[in-house]
Amino acid sequence: MQNPNEDTEWNDILRAKGIIPQKEKEITEDQIVDLLENAIDKKTGRETTNLEDKSLDELDELEDDEDEIVLLEYRKKRIAEMQALACKSKYGEVRDISAQDYVQEVNNAGEDIWVILHLYKQGIPLCALINQHLAVLAKKFPTTKFLKSVSNTCIPNWPDKNLPTLFIYHNGTMTKQIIGPIELRGMKLTEAELEWMLGQAEAIPTKIKDDPKPKVRDVLFSNLKISNNNKDDDLSDNDDW
Repeated sequence: MQNPNEDTEWNDILRAKGIIPQKEKEITEDQIVDLLENAIDKKTGRETTNLEDKSLDELDELEDDEDEIVLLEYRKKRIAEMQALACKSKYGEVRDISAQDYVQEVNNAGEDIWVILHLYKQGIPLCALINQHLAVLAKKFPTTKFLKSVSNTCIPNWPDKNLPTLFIYHNGTMTKQIIGPIELRGMKLTEAELEWMLGQAEAIPTKIKDDPKPKVRDVLFSNLKISNNNKDDDLSDNDDW
């Protein structure tokens, strides 16, 4: 028996006479795409109907759908940002390097990578203090590469008077250098102050925007307050006597 769905002249005659049913039309890929787009438009409230004709319930439903889409888009964006951050967060410690490692670890660190290199020497208290602070900051800012190297091993004849020394690189180029105990504020340097200094150089994404170092006026006021309190205590002792 001949297949009634075949495209033959005889079947066309039979369809014209109404003897066999008309052949069902096949849906093209373009039609499928149009159907999907129409469904999406209806779901997202983008259909070309007059909003004035919609009821409050229908408007609320459209608003909920749009909020859901906005949240989904925001979620996708945040996931992408977190994945990018995770790829960059691969350091988290202060690594010791030699002169042979310098080019590879510093100049060829990678695109958009910040590098902080501390030149130090054993037996210098401020160098030891800065190494302690950097160890904490390296864990706090794992997207920045923290390195240290013994000064005369890394750079021959580097003067001890220049220690500690901090070199800051970005994209393989030095962007800032902090040299010597005066620039690094001596043994009173706090971790917060060092974080602020590195943040000012844009080497770490710190939230500390103002210099946490106590101002001279605040120190004088504090000393004056202590002095006045001591005087009050002396007067009180005399009264008791």
